[in-house]
Amino acid sequence: MKKHISLFLISILVIGLLAACGTNKKDSTNEGNSADGKKVLIMGTSADYPPFEYVDTAKSDEIIGFDVDLAKTIADKLGYEVKVKDIEFSGLVQALKSGQVDFVLAGMTPTEDRKKNVDFSDIYYTAQHMIVSKKDSGIEKLEDLKGKTVGVQLGSIQEAKAKEIAEKVELKIENRNRVPELIQEIMTGRFDAAIIEDTVAKGYFEKEKNLAGFTISDDPEEAGSAIAFPKNSELTDDFNKVLKEMKENGELDKLIVKWFGGEK
Repeated sequence: MKKHISLFLISILVIGLLAACGTNKKDSTNEGNSADGKKVLIMGTSADYPPFEYVDTAKSDEIIGFDVDLAKTIADKLGYEVKVKDIEFSGLVQALKSGQVDFVLAGMTPTEDRKKNVDFSDIYYTAQHMIVSKKDSGIEKLEDLKGKTVGVQLGSIQEAKAKEIAEKVELKIENRNRVPELIQEIMTGRFDAAIIEDTVAKGYFEKEKNLAGFTISDDPEEAGSAIAFPKNSELTDDFNKVLKEMKENGELDKLIVKWFGGEK
C-alpha cells in the first residue's frame, strides 16, 4: 500500500514539474498578450542615453525618451504593445541573437560589423560625434588629444571612432559601460576627454557648466541611428513601412522637436 502511495505521489510531482516547464516555455521572445489582448514586444535599450532613453529619477523609475516614444508609436500602429528592457549597450546585439528581446532601439548605428549579426531598419535619426572635455582643458581640435586619455562607451560607434582617431593622433582609449560614467571620469580628471553623440552631450552641458565640446564630421550614414532586429525578422519590413509613413506625414519630426527642441 505504501509503495502504491509513494508511486502516486511521485507521479503527481512529475506531472507538476512538466506542467511548470510547459508554462515557462515560450515560442518567441514576446511575453504574451497585454490586458487588452495586444501582443507584447520586448524592446532592448541602454537607459543611460538622454534624450534617447533614460530614467528621470526625480519623477519615476520609468524609462522614457525619444527612442521609447518612437517604439511605442510604431508598435501601436502595428497592433503591438512594448515592454522596455534595460541592458548595457555592449550586450544589446547578443540579447537580440539569444532571443531576450524582439528589437533594439538605442541610438544604435548600423555598422557593417553589426549587420553580420542582426538586421536594421532604415535610418531614423542622424547625429554627429562630439569631443567633450572641461572648458579649461585646452582641447579644441583633434590634434589636442595627443597624449590624452579619451573615454568612450563600450561597444558604441564612438569606440570605433576613437580607434580611427588614434591611428592619426597618439592617445589612450578607455571604455565604460554607461555614458554618465564617462562624464564622471572627465569631472574627476581621470579622463581628459570623451567622445559622445552631440545630442546626448548637449544634455550634459546643461547640467555641468564646466564642460565644453566640438563636433567632428562623419559620413551621415555612419553616424545615423537605426532599429535592430534578429536576422530575418518579419518585424523589420513592418517597422520600416510605419517609419516611412511617419517621415512623410511629419510624425517623426514632431517627436524630434519634442525631445531635441528642433528638427534634424
